Amino acid sequence: MKNILFIHQSADLYGSDKTLLILLQHLDRSKFNPIVIIPVDGPLNSELNKIDVEVHIAPVLKLYRNIFKPKNILKFFSEYKRAVKFLDSLNEKHHFDIIYSNTLAVLLGMIYAKKRNIRHIWHVHEIIVHPKIIANTFPKLLHKYTDVIVCNSEATQENLIQRTPCIKTKSIVIHNGVEIQDQDKNAVLKEDFGFKDNDIVITLVGRINRLKGHKLVLTVFLKYFSTQDNIKLLFVGSPVHGQENYLHEVEKIIEENHIDDKVKICSFTKNLNEIWKITDIALMPSTEAESFGLVAVEAMLAKKPVIGSNHGGVTEIIVQNETGLLFEPNNDKALYEAIQQLIIDSDKRRSMGEKGFLRAKEIFSVESYIQKFENLFLTLK
Repeated sequence: MKNILFIHQSADLYGSDKTLLILLQHLDRSKFNPIVIIPVDGPLNSELNKIDVEVHIAPVLKLYRNIFKPKNILKFFSEYKRAVKFLDSLNEKHHFDIIYSNTLAVLLGMIYAKKRNIRHIWHVHEIIVHPKIIANTFPKLLHKYTDVIVCNSEATQENLIQRTPCIKTKSIVIHNGVEIQDQDKNAVLKEDFGFKDNDIVITLVGRINRLKGHKLVLTVFLKYFSTQDNIKLLFVGSPVHGQENYLHEVEKIIEENHIDDKVKICSFTKNLNEIWKITDIALMPSTEAESFGLVAVEAMLAKKPVIGSNHGGVTEIIVQNETGLLFEPNNDKALYEAIQQLIIDSDKRRSMGEKGFLRAKEIFSVESYIQKFENLFLTLK
């Protein structure tokens, strides 16, 4: 039995939270004993409690934008002392074989693993390009403080290798696994969301922040579709705490252009079945390269065609003109043309949805995802 400490930076149920939850739900508990640390209580904690995973709320030394301000540096070192003391007590009980850091946002794992000479896996879910000092520093930290670097896509791995080539020898790619959701037997209608039955609903699921592409989509809608009564937008997600300004900016655009009857915003929900049922076209129009694209796989498993920006990990998910469409990032005309293709061709939407389902089921299976991690845990000594 291997005791593994999992350190994660949030308690939500978005991308990296879901991938961790899936891993822990399916991990062979006769071989591995997971202990989880998260910084706050939340939906993830509730889900982990359901599967009897030991969870502790404690500092994880989370990296954030203003961390280098004097008062925050003092706070960091105070949390460091508390965190190390707490982990020492846990380690005395469990004798950790492996420490697993989930996302680059948590620094506690690398520090404690080095301090106590414990094997360390860092699961990277980010493509960091700027600020350059951070983008260039992390690959060096990964090389120095990690035994194995797990990248969630080839794009993520390449971003690290091009900055620190020697990383190649200790990095591997494990694509995220996504579960096929049980179909909700309850009938869900577009009318339930304030749409009409003949509306074409275009859906963007994801945090409302600067890089998910909400403003780009609104620009395209106002420029090309606002006069078409049957084209509707649905945004599903919430902003990060402390970054509500992004949501306010999106709401302001909708209000000032009087399109609140055509654009709906739903806050975060962990059950997306109803959302996908009423969706005709799924969007992933990220303005910066994302490391994977979990939403794209989830939409494909719901048999929806996906339009995504042609950069980052999403290019490893969408097969152009087969399971969806890729467009030039930040190009509003290119996004319009992609959307228009699918609006006018319902057969193409249906065909792409079917092919996307088969691809997602084959390439991004939970079974493959779990097997690769279990093999890694067993071989790391």
